[in-house]
Amino acid sequence: MAGNTSATLERVRPDAVGGLTAADLDLLGRELDAIRQEVLDARGDRDAAYIRRLVKVQRIIELGSRAVLLASRRRVPWLVGTAGLAVAKVLDNMEIGHNVLHGQWDWMRDPKIHSTTWEWDHTSPAVQWKRAHNETHHLYTNVLGKDNDLGYGIMRVDEAQEWAPRHLLQPALNFVTACIFEYGITLFDLDLGDSLSEKRKLDPEKKAEVRLALAKVRRQVTKDFVVYPALSGRAWRSTLAANATANLLRNLWSHSVIMCGHFPEGVSTFEQEALPEHESRGQWYLRQMLGSANISGPRLVHLMTGNLSHQIEHHVFPDLPSNRYAEIAPRVRAVFERFELPYNSRPLVRQVASAWHKVIRLSLPNGWLAETNRRNLVPQLRRLVRA
Repeated sequence: MAGNTSATLERVRPDAVGGLTAADLDLLGRELDAIRQEVLDARGDRDAAYIRRLVKVQRIIELGSRAVLLASRRRVPWLVGTAGLAVAKVLDNMEIGHNVLHGQWDWMRDPKIHSTTWEWDHTSPAVQWKRAHNETHHLYTNVLGKDNDLGYGIMRVDEAQEWAPRHLLQPALNFVTACIFEYGITLFDLDLGDSLSEKRKLDPEKKAEVRLALAKVRRQVTKDFVVYPALSGRAWRSTLAANATANLLRNLWSHSVIMCGHFPEGVSTFEQEALPEHESRGQWYLRQMLGSANISGPRLVHLMTGNLSHQIEHHVFPDLPSNRYAEIAPRVRAVFERFELPYNSRPLVRQVASAWHKVIRLSLPNGWLAETNRRNLVPQLRRLVRA
């Protein structure tokens, strides 16, 4: 690809998303398609060895941690076992489960690591998560009213949305959601709101989905809060607490990572009416690029985030093996630079802080924070109360 690609860009349509013309978008699509095809052609033994090794390591960590928790009445075993179990659950959900269910490893044709057979340590059944995430979220990334991952239908996520007093509870609601994140995802994946008739009854198909989800929740709860504590005998209380703590840590971590991917300041959202009726490949790519954000950091951060620290690369290429995102990230960033697009990447703490800042900012009327200072704080608070 020529180094002077940017010379071909024309910005004569500032109303277009990103300010790019149809020719620009076609060029953008071809460049990113070329990167994707190179990775597809290069997949092989190294990638297969990576995912098989990771699955093995995750299972060793989980089994070892649960064995340590048999002696969880003592502080050190409890801390070691709880920390190890939390790590195992994060690896299972993020770098393994999320990416396997995306079909990133289906090319191996290994029934043990395949999107059609994999079930994860999560209350949401894999089949329901794949429909809500792969088929809806990735297709309609950050499109208001289409992408329910954007605020999960309960938060104000854009200045254009009308503010209401109930949004004042948004920060607290977001924190509660983080603590019970897997259950929130399970409920979200069911998409009950669109399936209720005027009589508030579920159709037979949706009832079957609810039964499937409840069965998965029951299995998860039984495993973590009945079976494993019972195996610990007299240490059952401390083992139960360890499982609850590990789940909480996994939920808080997963929620933070996902918030960083689509909700920090500077990430774009899109209105349905502003999108073309038939979105081209280049237009879809551009929306993924502007609607995602990365987390910078060492390899351990990338591993524990399921490589969603490369959220931009993941949304541009959701079917590529996750271990390849770090390799192609510099090339993807170079594409951003050639097309003069913002590449949103910050360290973890700054990205989390940015996302929470946006949650708090949008819980208030537009401009409220900017207009408020110590001198007028009381009148401004009265304004909120009277709203």
